[in-house]
Amino acid sequence: MELNAKIYIAGHNGMVGSAIHRNLIAKGYSNFVLRSFSELDLTRQADVEAFFEQEKPDYVFVAAAKVGGIVANNTYRAQFIYENLMIQNNIIHAAYLHKVKKLLFLGSSCIYPKNAPQPLKEEYLLTGLLEETNEPYAIAKIAGIKMCENYYRQYGCDFISVMPTNLYGPNDNYDLEKSHVLPALIRKMHLGKCLEQNDWDAIRTDLNKRPIEGVTGEHDRSEIQQVLEKYGVRLDQPIANSQKPIASVALWGTGQVYREFLHVNDMAGACVHIMQTVSSKQLYTELHQTHLNIGTGIDLTIRELAETVKQVVGFEGRLDWDDSKPNGTYKKQLDIKILEKLGWRYKLKISSGIKSLYIYYISQEDYLNENINNPLDQ
Repeated sequence: MELNAKIYIAGHNGMVGSAIHRNLIAKGYSNFVLRSFSELDLTRQADVEAFFEQEKPDYVFVAAAKVGGIVANNTYRAQFIYENLMIQNNIIHAAYLHKVKKLLFLGSSCIYPKNAPQPLKEEYLLTGLLEETNEPYAIAKIAGIKMCENYYRQYGCDFISVMPTNLYGPNDNYDLEKSHVLPALIRKMHLGKCLEQNDWDAIRTDLNKRPIEGVTGEHDRSEIQQVLEKYGVRLDQPIANSQKPIASVALWGTGQVYREFLHVNDMAGACVHIMQTVSSKQLYTELHQTHLNIGTGIDLTIRELAETVKQVVGFEGRLDWDDSKPNGTYKKQLDIKILEKLGWRYKLKISSGIKSLYIYYISQEDYLNENINNPLDQ
């Protein structure tokens, strides 16, 4: 990519898109064309084509998507397949019509079969049944991969796909119904710690930043406690011979499933590296792949993750695992050998990443300002 090229980042306000934006700025790129959802509804084909006709971007990152954790995926199934298909179909086709030089489409590791061998190699795509709880989202992402591949095969478009593992970092979603596992763990344990410490100022600050079902810090304690209890954050009675209250946090499943996590700043570095160095011809005809995995190649159990978050946050209460709730796929560890051979490897370890994310969570603006030109790389 030339430094003066016009770059469109679809979803630039989200966790993934904003990380790519920060990475490109740090590398000297400055000619961006950006639209918020209120300015451009990517599910509307005519609006997307009009945008491409007007702006004519040279390079496109497709980071816009409807995303969420296991609860959201399983609850809003129709929305997940419809909105994601519409977004990617409109952008990819408009990029072809308006002769975009190169496009990078971002998917998710949930595209792989539920019982695929571990670690997950790119070649395992479409070799078995998907995990039922996120099947609609996965099918949409698989369609995006195949669109990019076949727009190359029919039209010669330089369109490629990448499949990141579970991501975390600045600008993540902390909605307790719709968030991914790591931000949900951080928020629940932060609120649990505040309950233990009777720190109602901190609780009210949290809810004013991120209301839960319309409940803000301006509501009375009983209303706040009621909505927190609904999402599994509650204050128990003091234990015997102790005046200190004990809080508990309810978590889904057994905690025995494995997940791999990658900091979004690392992911952004990988995407820019691939955009700069890997062509569709190389991907499809030389490597004989439909996409590239992006991850660390290292996973841990959700229980281990929860204990790490608990330690970082300083939550001293109890973790209550609800084994009546779904766990999701048992293991989703990515094979990243191809990407490593192409010259990229992750930098930030999960323990350091969680510490940085908690700092961000409690002091959002300062964290972003300090790190925008210095992505976490230690």
